[in-house]
Amino acid sequence: MFRKVVASTLVTIALSVSAWADGSMVPAEVVKVDKSAGKVTLKHGPIKRLDMDAMTMVFRVADPAMLDRMNTGDKIEFEADRVNGAITIIRLGKAR
Repeated sequence: MFRKVVASTLVTIALSVSAWADGSMVPAEVVKVDKSAGKVTLKHGPIKRLDMDAMTMVFRVADPAMLDRMNTGDKIEFEADRVNGAITIIRLGKAR
């Protein structure tokens, strides 16, 4: 279990570095974390990739372990995309 969490974290960090470099990361504040539903509510900036304005909304996460790294009030950066029709966080990092 520990190895899976560490491996998942390392992959997420590695992917996040490239996302920060290309400007696809979006600043946000965590409003609510719902681990049982696998969702997080974020107050976020514009998501250019999805042609979405800044707003507060609920997102699914690609990896449930992402929710363990978020707490209400945290400032984060994320990348989202459509996964099986749902807008989903695919990369996550702490705000710079």
